[in-house]
Amino acid sequence: MGKLESLKKSIQFKKALREKKVHTDFFSIFAAKSFLKPKNKKNLLISFVMKKKIGNAVKRNKIRRKLKAIVQILLKKRGAIDKDYTYIVFGKSNSFAQKQNVLLTLMEKSFSKLKR
Repeated sequence: MGKLESLKKSIQFKKALREKKVHTDFFSIFAAKSFLKPKNKKNLLISFVMKKKIGNAVKRNKIRRKLKAIVQILLKKRGAIDKDYTYIVFGKSNSFAQKQNVLLTLMEKSFSKLKR
């Protein structure tokens, strides 16, 4: 199992935001063919972003942790997430109150849409 590695520079974010995208009521996922090499081949380049309008830091961090946990579950499933892509996940305030099981199925469908 690989680790999650985040993007560091604004140029990297801008490149990833131009490519494929999927929107739901709970999150938005942007994907671009990997233009960076992760430190380890097993690592996944993914960043989790929250807007400041969502709420206080506690709420934003809870959403970020929830989405991160879901991605790590999907990484364990073979073929659920394509590691040849760089991802940016924007969390939305609706995901704070939603159950993790619902978000898991939605995120799995979203990643499969991005593969096409």
